[in-house]
Amino acid sequence: MQPAFFAKMKSTESVTKLKGIGPKTAEAFHRLRIDTVGELLAYLPKRYETYAAEIPVSAATEGRTATFLGTFAGVPSSVKTSRGSLLIGKFRDASGTITVRWYNRPYLRKMISVAKYVLLRGRVARDKRERYLLQPEMYTPEQYRVLMKTLRPVYGLTAGLTTNAIAKAVREALAVCEITEKIPAGILRETGLMRLKDAMEEAHFPKTEETTREAMRRLAFDEFFGFLLSVRNLREQTETVPNRCPVNCDGFSKALLASLPYDLTGAQKRAWSEIAADLRGTHPMQRLLQGDVGSGKTVIAELTLAATAEAGYQACLMVPTEVLAKQHFAELERRLGGLGLTVSLLTGSTPAAQKREILRELESGEISVLVGTHALFQQGVSFKNLGTVVVDEQHRFGVEQRRALSDKGTTPHMLLMSATPIPRTLAMMLYADLDISILDEMPANRLRIKTAVVDATYRPKAYKFLADHIAAGEQAYVICPLIEESDGLDAENVTDYAERLAEELPNARIAILHGRMSAKEKTAVMEAFAAGETDICVSTTVIEVGIDVANATVMMIEDAERFGLAQLHQLRGRVGRGAKQSYCILVQGNDTAEARERLSVLLTATDGYAIAEKDLSLRGPGDFFGIRQSGDELFKIADPIRDADVLGMAKRAVTSLTPAEYAKAVKLCLAESRESVVY
Repeated sequence: MQPAFFAKMKSTESVTKLKGIGPKTAEAFHRLRIDTVGELLAYLPKRYETYAAEIPVSAATEGRTATFLGTFAGVPSSVKTSRGSLLIGKFRDASGTITVRWYNRPYLRKMISVAKYVLLRGRVARDKRERYLLQPEMYTPEQYRVLMKTLRPVYGLTAGLTTNAIAKAVREALAVCEITEKIPAGILRETGLMRLKDAMEEAHFPKTEETTREAMRRLAFDEFFGFLLSVRNLREQTETVPNRCPVNCDGFSKALLASLPYDLTGAQKRAWSEIAADLRGTHPMQRLLQGDVGSGKTVIAELTLAATAEAGYQACLMVPTEVLAKQHFAELERRLGGLGLTVSLLTGSTPAAQKREILRELESGEISVLVGTHALFQQGVSFKNLGTVVVDEQHRFGVEQRRALSDKGTTPHMLLMSATPIPRTLAMMLYADLDISILDEMPANRLRIKTAVVDATYRPKAYKFLADHIAAGEQAYVICPLIEESDGLDAENVTDYAERLAEELPNARIAILHGRMSAKEKTAVMEAFAAGETDICVSTTVIEVGIDVANATVMMIEDAERFGLAQLHQLRGRVGRGAKQSYCILVQGNDTAEARERLSVLLTATDGYAIAEKDLSLRGPGDFFGIRQSGDELFKIADPIRDADVLGMAKRAVTSLTPAEYAKAVKLCLAESRESVVY
């Protein structure tokens, strides 16, 4: 969901209709998935910078952004490196001296006066030789005093685009677009929310922290409102529909249960009983199955698919990534194929000839179970008699995508699965159209993941720990908040971290993974890791979904305090998938008492729902000035845990709509979302 608006210039118009945007700039915008005016206005800053007062050089802390006032000890020298030119200098104040490094900025050498006091603002880093300031920005004291009173929006960039270029285009778009309210006036008065036009302008051109926070609350409200409106609309369309695909869970599902080398947990038995009752009930199943990574959701899905196929209907399983689809396909082909069922796989990379044959067999009914990615709800995919749809990691798919897949049949059963633990109160608000089953037990044979919370000084020991486990033939993940170095932001990034790690562990085979890579590139990286061709995967949180590697035993998360506890718990669940003891190292970049209190929860808590409840109580009001993660999450701005109060407001608003307001809201919000306009 994205913030919604109508425009005098249609939101679907190309950005090339704006002044100053030619083909070359448009191509750069395209790399950011911005092709239309609407997508440009919806491309909000990923964070906002504030400018803190300077500190002594002696107080510099590795991994943090800091500002120092002092002078250069001499004119910096320029050298050539594999990364291009490197400018190296020494900067000092009364408390000490620190090295300064600039890559590919040779022009700065002429701008530096040894005698003049300046302020340098940048990220403090360290290598084997020394501590240094990386790519700092340089200001006069007068310039910096002005900046200390401002907020600076920072956009995600690509080659050929600067923050100023994006801001200029956004300003032009705001000037030609008429932003129309979609929230009834009575709701705005009752909630006290900012007008949408003001919120959009404030989000892109912030005045103060307080007004920007209010703007982000308004935009988060719009995301929740649109989502909950879709949920209400879908529920009203399906709740009176009779069950056209009755399924009795006998033969195949009982045979599958009997073949398992273990007994189901009590929670699995309870969930399967609820699903079986739904399948033979009077209305189509609409159920959410929640459970931690490793709690056994997959076997429940297999039972559901087998029972559906035995009843003479087709079933499909949709997952967010190709790697996950292939893993599920291999497992289903082994288990369900043994029952005489035909299982096929359809993804975006399926060869054209093979795809045509799959579509033919699907339409003729020869295929019993189809596994795939987003390709399943594309045009041309036609089932003979679709009875059940299972969606794994459902939070990666919107309500409209659920509807599109459901439309492939005559209101088939719908089972959504999620490993994202959120408090039950919030789940009931978000998924009011669904019945909810929770797997709150873990299989008895799973070893508990040993977890440690450390600060940056522990990193050398952590690297040795990684090296030891790699030498033993095991694999590891390292998670960073950012994709690349970002204007001095005090957080680790995948690109630079992978380079430093390669220096520390020269014998390790290291791969990187992040959300800006193409689907093909991400699939290749994950498949290579799953095959044991790489030792360490340095990734953003995109690794949360899509890979199951039993040989991966170490999860190391940098700047762990920047993530929610529930998200950290999910990341931790990517290890511990095999029989070996696994470990999670949480590296705390910001060593504050508050951060320590939050992270310490993970030292003892292993239940995702208890962790989510604790996260809800500890996180408090939304911090809209931190890093917003990129990826394919359902919400781009809102966070159900951080913004629980805003979610509650949106829930009450959607529930309170009069019939006339509801009809208007559906027309304004949902019609455009189905046409891929901004909302």
